[in-house]
Amino acid sequence: MANIYQQMESEELDAAIEELEREAADLKAQNLALDMARGKPSPEQTALARPMLDVLNSSTPLVDGNAIVDNYGTPEGLPSARRLASEILGVDAENVVVNGSSSLNLMHDLVTHGFTNGVAGNKPFYQQGEVKWLCPAPGYDRHFSVTAHLGIKNVPIPMLEDGPDMDMVQRLVEGDPSVKGIWCVPKYANPTGITYSDEVVRRFAQLQPAAPDFRIYWDNAYCVHAFGEKDDNLLNIFDALEEAGNTDLVYEFGSTAKVTFPSSGIAFVAASKADITEIRKAFAVERVSSEKFSQLAHVLFLKDLDGVKAHMRKHAAIVGPRFALVEQKLTDGLGQTGVATWTHPHGGYFVSFDGPKGSARKTVALMAELGVKLTPAGATWPYGDDPNDSNIRIAPTYPSLEDLGKALDVFVVAVKLVSARLARESRA
Repeated sequence: MANIYQQMESEELDAAIEELEREAADLKAQNLALDMARGKPSPEQTALARPMLDVLNSSTPLVDGNAIVDNYGTPEGLPSARRLASEILGVDAENVVVNGSSSLNLMHDLVTHGFTNGVAGNKPFYQQGEVKWLCPAPGYDRHFSVTAHLGIKNVPIPMLEDGPDMDMVQRLVEGDPSVKGIWCVPKYANPTGITYSDEVVRRFAQLQPAAPDFRIYWDNAYCVHAFGEKDDNLLNIFDALEEAGNTDLVYEFGSTAKVTFPSSGIAFVAASKADITEIRKAFAVERVSSEKFSQLAHVLFLKDLDGVKAHMRKHAAIVGPRFALVEQKLTDGLGQTGVATWTHPHGGYFVSFDGPKGSARKTVALMAELGVKLTPAGATWPYGDDPNDSNIRIAPTYPSLEDLGKALDVFVVAVKLVSARLARESRA
């Protein structure tokens, strides 16, 4: 659909801008203070896990198989916690390490391990000259920050409807030994909400990297986070690896950050037998023990994968209406304008929105003026550099439904006004 503002005669366009500026002024006068910046669970969601605080007491047996909960030891995680994590990821428990509360922390530690000590017996990254990392974009800003912080060159890879541009991925991974990794959120990706197709997963599994120390960082953060009747199916990457006759290629990550409590959940990583052995050795240097009380509480509360799914259905009942409201507000407010497109996810925490070229920074700035905080424009691209300045990440989970509705009403007006002004500027 053509951009309606570009189709207007100049006099009509000026009138539309004047009307939208009046609407914006009325919204600013409301002195709103709304936050739609990050993908945080709402208070209603975190409340779902409060009963977990009651599962441990002074009478709770503090043993887990051969592991002792109230003393040092078991840096790889409690056996029961590793089993729970393995069920969530669909892997063998022997190939899982559970430690800490943040999967991003585990990713950071493993990138740093590669940087300082090397991967699979190869030279540390810092001794190899320029090192590159592939970054599907739009993508997760905190991923990009990890590699950028270490001076690794982030290389953007276009995200398509079924996953990253695999022709480009294959060409770079198999042709350039300086490429050491790729960030992936394969299910309900941040921020697009898409799930990688079976073909994309198989092409990842079939990669023959030029660098023997290349690894896929498979951040399966939203593997149980469907919020509607339909749950996307993601092909198990380790099954695809076995099918391809490949190994020692993938680190898969997960956590309960958005299942129980952000920053107080359990985090885990899975890998091949050889890779998990190296991971355990690397982690043993900095971790004498894991956070076993938290792990035990999670196992007693969630029990198994069925328990996790039952708990996530409660989340879905809270999250689903918020995403439905996003779809309704954007469709009603912008659907006939031709100025924007957005994704329609079945799970996860985000909607990826694209306005006209050159609109994202102006829209986010205008939203701030009108009292609504958004993720910074450009954050979904490496170094904050969105080449089209068009992408905005919408995070609808944290505000109440009432506040979300207000924020989206402001967003619609801001997008229209910025789009109309850009159309006017193009005629100057």
